[in-house]
Amino acid sequence: MSSETNKKFIQQYLDAIRKDKSPATLNAYINDEPLKQHIAMFEGAFPGYWIEAQDLIAEDDRVAVRAILHGVHKGPLMGIPATGKTISVQGYLIYRIANNKIVEHWMLADMPAMLQQIGAMPVAAQA
Repeated sequence: MSSETNKKFIQQYLDAIRKDKSPATLNAYINDEPLKQHIAMFEGAFPGYWIEAQDLIAEDDRVAVRAILHGVHKGPLMGIPATGKTISVQGYLIYRIANNKIVEHWMLADMPAMLQQIGAMPVAAQA
């Protein structure tokens, strides 16, 4: 697949999982079990969460995404009980695509911001 085709594939994937994170949908796009587990963990903590792509950059079989993760903390997250608080957290993802499926991923999210937004970590005092 070309870089442009891969970018379109990832945008279609993000649109699809925004609406439906069922096994059928995930299996249509993903052949990377750790990614499926990651989605299940986030869906448990932030049901209906979605990823808003800010930038998509593709080269060969990889697509990099600068994104914002949106959700409401309605389930436990790493032992932190649900708070009902809304989050908008910056994140970066890289997907490797083979045979029309995501086969590897790498993710970096602003976890301190997420923990601050759900009230699990204090916000540093401004001087």
